[in-house]
Amino acid sequence: MESLYALIMKIKVSDLIAKFFETKGMKYGFGIIGSANAHIFDSIFYNTSIELICNHHEQACVMAAQTYWKIAGTPTFALVTAGGGSSNAITGVLSAWADSIPCIVISGQENPKFITPDHELRMYGIQGYDSPFAVSKMTKYGARIMDPKQVLYELEKAWHCATTGRPGPCWLDIPMNIQSALVEEDDFVRYIPEVGDLDQEGSILQEEALANAVTKTLEQLRTARRPLIWLGVGVRMGGAASEATRFIEKLGIPALVSWSAIDLLPSDHPLVAGSAGVYGQRAANFILQSCDYLLTIGTRLAIPQIGYEISELARGAKDITVVDIDLTELKKYPQRFTSPICADAGKFIKEMLVQVAKKPLPRPKEWIEWCGQIKNRFPWIGPEHKDKEGYINSYRFMDKLAPLMKPDQIVVTDMGTALLSGHQALPIKPPQRLLTSQGLGEMGFGLPGAIGASIARNRGEVLCLNCDGGMMMNLQELQTIVHYQLPIKIVVFNNDGYLMIKHTQKAVLKGRYAGTDKRSGVSCPDFSKVASAFEMPAYQIRTWKDFDRLMPKVLDAPGPVICEVFMDPEQFFHPKLGVSIQPDGSLISPPLEDLSPFITRELLEASLAVPILEKSKKLIAPMLRELHANEKTESSNSLKNKLANLKEIG
Repeated sequence: MESLYALIMKIKVSDLIAKFFETKGMKYGFGIIGSANAHIFDSIFYNTSIELICNHHEQACVMAAQTYWKIAGTPTFALVTAGGGSSNAITGVLSAWADSIPCIVISGQENPKFITPDHELRMYGIQGYDSPFAVSKMTKYGARIMDPKQVLYELEKAWHCATTGRPGPCWLDIPMNIQSALVEEDDFVRYIPEVGDLDQEGSILQEEALANAVTKTLEQLRTARRPLIWLGVGVRMGGAASEATRFIEKLGIPALVSWSAIDLLPSDHPLVAGSAGVYGQRAANFILQSCDYLLTIGTRLAIPQIGYEISELARGAKDITVVDIDLTELKKYPQRFTSPICADAGKFIKEMLVQVAKKPLPRPKEWIEWCGQIKNRFPWIGPEHKDKEGYINSYRFMDKLAPLMKPDQIVVTDMGTALLSGHQALPIKPPQRLLTSQGLGEMGFGLPGAIGASIARNRGEVLCLNCDGGMMMNLQELQTIVHYQLPIKIVVFNNDGYLMIKHTQKAVLKGRYAGTDKRSGVSCPDFSKVASAFEMPAYQIRTWKDFDRLMPKVLDAPGPVICEVFMDPEQFFHPKLGVSIQPDGSLISPPLEDLSPFITRELLEASLAVPILEKSKKLIAPMLRELHANEKTESSNSLKNKLANLKEIG
């Protein structure tokens, strides 16, 4: 029998795990208890100052951990049990992987004696399965800990992997008897990072090589007549968010922002060109396609940004310089990326500021003036966003909501109406933030995302823009909000089901609805009654008078509240890049500048600094149909005025 002194000198593994998180500065974590993680729960609850926020679904734990990091700036953890508790977390992990969010997921596991070394059994013990293998393609690092002395090593390695290079989630699977084991502190193996531990780590430019790459980039900017910068969330991840505005001002060059970085720059800044893409702002797409040199920093240039034909991206640009920390992203479009640079976005921007201070760039005055004219001619809210059938248009809702938001407002959106209207029409000015799930785009992100953001602000206020369909995917998290009395203001756009999918069915299935509204199999509850069940106040907005009377009350409420906004169940999302069906049945994907609703070919040509493509000229028939449908919203005189006022730039 061990002596009492020897036992005192040992530490319980679950206590070590709890203390590790505490030493990393974590104030909050997210989790759901089960028999397989009970020891860790107990250690965190009673032996640390960390508060464990108990969600009601494991995917919500990981989603909350994502927005927690976005607001707090420090990673946290999600603690889940074995079996279904573990598998439930996978959607959240995939979402974190897609959006490069650092977090650590700890899963409980069966006793090691039930786990075969070759992992051939489908199930271990009662609920166990090979969870690290299951998530191996969506984590930066994963391991099952079979030796209690290896716990500290694996924790340190997981933390290093999650936070170094391009961030991402890591997963550690810890059997229950490993958690309860006692180990002498000196016996724990430590992890010492070495160069090469992470893939691509040696490819990232540093010091002199970085400075040389910046010098070359500045020379390309210097010789361009129509230069454009495109900033992504990598700028914030690289610690340069506070320098972003100064960066574009010192360079004196117009800048786009990706949706993930939409809160990086003030929307109303004269050098901010907006957000381009498949659901981009029309002016932003014109400016992107007209530039003669494009520099992208910290954005992976996903299809929603660049459209479906990479050869048509920024086709006025002879050179495209792409700065990204992930070498794999740089290799995906070699036919268009002429100058790929593997570098940390934050370091790249800071080095550019150093060099441009010594040798300023010439200001492209004509180009800046032209970009300003384009923005003025094509505002975010247009005739296509007119209220119809007595319903409030969601884009106009965003326009009226913006002045009511607080200077430090945090907004978290779900998908569908909330995502598109929010990112296309809601002006943001730092320190305001606009958060969502960009890569995976999973319905149901809104509520847990709002929880994570609120907790990161020490139970601070968050505005959650949601939809009836998205609410149903994680409805149980309303109880988490109520339990912790989080001041989350939930706006629910009621559009009778899944509005985006209705438009897909209209486009490719001749409008045959299946599983998208009440008549075709999907219905949602009365959210005022749902709010009553959770003992939350509720409001309903059907008219602008309702908005003026109720929206200030919603935003000023001291606690959680639900506000339902009734919108046209068939409302279109405009502008967007559509697919045009030709008379012969063939499909044409217009170029990125040719968004729906179509404008006249004459106005399109006048709004670009490059010639329009032949396939845009072939869109005459669908264009005429759309113009006829919209003829009551914008007169021909208005179109002529736009043409007359646009100034050409060579």
